[in-house]
Amino acid sequence: MNYNRLLDFATDLGYELSMCGAETYRVEDSITRILGAYGMPCEVFAIPNSIIVSITLPDGTPLTRMRRMGFHGNNLDGVELFSNLSRKICYEKPDVEVAEQLLEEARKSMRFHPRIIQLIGYFLGAAGFSLFFGGNVIDTICGGFSGVVTGACLMFMDRFEANNFFKTLLAALPLALVTYISNHFGFCPNADAATTGAVMVLIPGLLFTYAMRDIIFGDTNSGVNRIVQVVMIAVAIACGTAAAWGIVTAFWGAPVSVPKIDHSFWVECIGATLGCIGFSFLFNIHGPGMLLCTLGGIFGWGVYCLVIKFGGDDLAAMLVSSALTAVYAEVMARIRKCPTIGYLVVSMIPLIPGSALYYTMNYAVQGETEKLATQGMFTTGLAGMMATGILLVSTSVRMWSVWKAEHIHKNAPKK
Repeated sequence: MNYNRLLDFATDLGYELSMCGAETYRVEDSITRILGAYGMPCEVFAIPNSIIVSITLPDGTPLTRMRRMGFHGNNLDGVELFSNLSRKICYEKPDVEVAEQLLEEARKSMRFHPRIIQLIGYFLGAAGFSLFFGGNVIDTICGGFSGVVTGACLMFMDRFEANNFFKTLLAALPLALVTYISNHFGFCPNADAATTGAVMVLIPGLLFTYAMRDIIFGDTNSGVNRIVQVVMIAVAIACGTAAAWGIVTAFWGAPVSVPKIDHSFWVECIGATLGCIGFSFLFNIHGPGMLLCTLGGIFGWGVYCLVIKFGGDDLAAMLVSSALTAVYAEVMARIRKCPTIGYLVVSMIPLIPGSALYYTMNYAVQGETEKLATQGMFTTGLAGMMATGILLVSTSVRMWSVWKAEHIHKNAPKK
């Protein structure tokens, strides 16, 4: 066997998974399983921007490969594609040359939504959550237009591979300018709802979810790396919206929003549906998965509202709804033989405390320290409960999988 080519292949497949936005444990586990299938124990270390893989040849010679990841996005269709290929390789154990050919075919078969569909995704994501957060029809349209402007800015800067902080900062500025200026000229009565809805397309929900999963699974380096990225993106959003607030205030005075509309549950579900469909486009999800992810989002929000209706507070509602949404994602992943993360991320979008985060940033910009402290603690509590709910389910499922594997191995017939 050509061990160099085998090591290159396993590292390349892990690289493709990571470039598509796969979780750290999925990257490491896929490489480990592939090399193990060919009888090669290995050591794998992955963080968001690099992979190191080492094996020891039968004669004791060590071999190591390292791949460094540059600019990459969130391509959940690619995560599914390369995860399926990993399982196929482990099951069939083809010659390395055949495995390399299968990897190349997988690269060529990747599907991408056209730019116009991505812009529609930005519109639907921003518009849906503008409605979800209490805006009227005009606010919803304005929020959707702001989302399109934001998406266009992000696409433009992606061409030059700008870092996340810089491109988020520059995208948040026109995002808020559109809604604040529209508010001044009477086109957007509730600028807060429109801005909050548009900000949702910038909030790093996927990155936050990965960070929590990495930390709980013991991938501390990767988890802390992602947490730092989350904090930096949140700071960039705050700086961008603060700059827009300052510009508009200097010319026309501070924007004034009307109170949000207390929509019925069904109107909120319409907003959540539009938002989840939009994010399915943005995360490059195709086919039936889009519908199932959207249904998961509605299910999660329904659970949240039920807990509130029966006397629970926001923190309890977040814990229960995030846990049950994670269960839904795990069940759908096993039914359709797909990675859990594709269902989990989009289904969690309506639960992300985007409104609470926006008001926290707003109080920081306006210098209202008491409200900032109160809102900041509330937002942190919601995010913590969401992460806890996800991690309880993820950890339980992982422990069950380990027990099941050990049970099968223990009861396997002896040769």
